[in-house]
Amino acid sequence: MRSKSVVSGSCPSRVAVFLGFSLAPSLAIATPGVSVSDLTAHWAGYAAIAIFAAAYVLVVLEEFTRLRKSQPVMLAAGLIWTLLALVSARQGHGDLAHHAVREYLVEFAELLLFLLAAMTYVNAMSERNLFEALRVRLLRQGYGYRALFWITGALAFFLSPVIDNLTTALVMCAVVLAVGRDSPSFIALCCINIVVAANAGGAFSPFGDITTLMVWQRGLVEFWTFFALFLPALVNWLVPALCMHFAAPKGAPQASAENLRPKRGAWMIVGLFVATIVLAVSFHQFLHLPPFMGMMAGLALLKLYGWWLSRTARKAEAIEFDREGTPGDVDAFDSYEQVARAEWDTLLFFFGVIMCVGALGYCGYLALGSRMFYGELGPGTANVLVGLISAVLDNIPMMVAVLQMNPEMSTGHWLLVTLTAGVGGSLLSIGSAAGVALMGQARGQYTFFSHLRWTWAIALGYAASIAVHYAVNVRYF
Repeated sequence: MRSKSVVSGSCPSRVAVFLGFSLAPSLAIATPGVSVSDLTAHWAGYAAIAIFAAAYVLVVLEEFTRLRKSQPVMLAAGLIWTLLALVSARQGHGDLAHHAVREYLVEFAELLLFLLAAMTYVNAMSERNLFEALRVRLLRQGYGYRALFWITGALAFFLSPVIDNLTTALVMCAVVLAVGRDSPSFIALCCINIVVAANAGGAFSPFGDITTLMVWQRGLVEFWTFFALFLPALVNWLVPALCMHFAAPKGAPQASAENLRPKRGAWMIVGLFVATIVLAVSFHQFLHLPPFMGMMAGLALLKLYGWWLSRTARKAEAIEFDREGTPGDVDAFDSYEQVARAEWDTLLFFFGVIMCVGALGYCGYLALGSRMFYGELGPGTANVLVGLISAVLDNIPMMVAVLQMNPEMSTGHWLLVTLTAGVGGSLLSIGSAAGVALMGQARGQYTFFSHLRWTWAIALGYAASIAVHYAVNVRYF
């Protein structure tokens, strides 16, 4: 789910993309009484495809039209289900469309609550200056260009499993823009490296990318099994990084004397975030409850801590003033303000996608596509193609469609499609949220064509990661 973003102080709210996505079962199979062929050759089925395609074209053109991506897909969902409800009623199956929509609504509600908690936590960490403090700390060290190339790439790879690939890419890009202002070629190269590293890092953690969460929450792969993708994901980043290394300029940028420290309570919020992730996993693994229950319990902890921060803010400011002789920078923390800063465009985009792709499943197209795609090509070839297609199309509808097709596959092949859908978007700058966002953040320096020059190296990493997966995870096939 690669959502586009405009860089702002609240950009880390995009953690949504790394945490949680819950899928409804394939209604083409789950709703008896509607045969797969009912609407696949019907004018309403063709209209559903046309409406969704038109809406998705507007999503792709968001950068140029400035039309928020949620708007066309939400409208498309309403139009498509209106048609399907009318046609189903005429065929005597009116209740089926009603129950289908309710089923998808329940699934979206679980997603909404899960992501709302995750977004609020990352917004809170951003408000407490944690990400800015990281940027300043790197700037003060005086590293050379090539060292920064590897440091920002490595940080992107290891941070994205925790704070999502988009947030990580934006934080690292801020560092690159600050230190490389005199070297546009360095900025372009580092942005490519960051996009590849962030997408690769998100692929081996159940919380690292939307694709991993979709598969985990569907119960198709166990929580700890995802970490079998660590080595393939690492190869996916290292191969193109090694190819780009010698193109990085020599020398070093001027070190910065800027100093910044996190605000009061920042590290406690990090601890609460870790505890919330543990709660989400525990609720799912041990209590067999939806993970959003653990996330909402963790959100309650954040709100209680925010209440304490607000109650003690004046006292903390007085202590700061007495110690340093200047007014203390101790802002009262408002957890509800962080909820308001959640990326609602992303959440509503998920709603539209789930409803639109669900409508295609209701028509019978996904079951038909599963037989043609996975049945004829086989899971290995099909999953590799899923990753290649996701470089052009968003990986959210791609993975939603795969899960609703529900092909019979081994754990190894589910890991494969998780990997390919997660890293396939790195092939083009428009193929992932990280790439689209960095084109906006480093406008004129990191472009579609600057990324395209290194697509051959990224493709080598893509192929190598698949080969490594087959070699080291043979026991899962």
